[in-house]
Amino acid sequence: MKIQQLRLSRMATFCYVVADERSGSCALIDPAFDTKRILAEVQSAGYEVSHIINTHGHSDHTAGNAAIKAATGADILIHEQDARRLEKGLNKVFSRVLGGRGSPKPDVLVTDGDLIAIGETQLTVIHTPGHTPGGICLYGDGHVFTGDTLFVGAVGRTDLAGGSMKQLIDSIRERLYTLPDETVVWPGHDYGASPKSTIRRERETNPFTL
Repeated sequence: MKIQQLRLSRMATFCYVVADERSGSCALIDPAFDTKRILAEVQSAGYEVSHIINTHGHSDHTAGNAAIKAATGADILIHEQDARRLEKGLNKVFSRVLGGRGSPKPDVLVTDGDLIAIGETQLTVIHTPGHTPGGICLYGDGHVFTGDTLFVGAVGRTDLAGGSMKQLIDSIRERLYTLPDETVVWPGHDYGASPKSTIRRERETNPFTL
């Protein structure tokens, strides 16, 4: 698995290029903004985009879906409980405000435990509700992409529709902190502490989950 972390120009959102070098296939996780730049990075690396994976349905993670899908034909994947968020009028409005477009309908609805095959690389879907009902993290080869569930030294907000702090903390403690200590944590936003972390570091130092 080859990982490229891209800090996007709005809302400190991270997009991830997760590639299987043997097949040349890659997934884009949360390609919300700067889609021309993202596609240029992919083309420069010689990859073909096979999947667009949204960790949840908020516009700051989905506003680039339409442009990426139009350019690549890749499938859009999201958890079944957040699928409707992509099609809501409010999501489309916020996407346009943020410089993107409303997302097309998802092609694949995922649920907990599903395996996403990117060439010979596999990501396991971990359902982590709390930020949204259908929030997911993606785990594979010693790495976990945590979207807006777990940040470096922080956690996702829970004051929006469908949010629950109890659910979020339970998701982190029961679904993420049980991963191996050395698992690299790749968060959905850059809040200045560090662009990445580890499960051990977050379990031992994150003030929201102590």
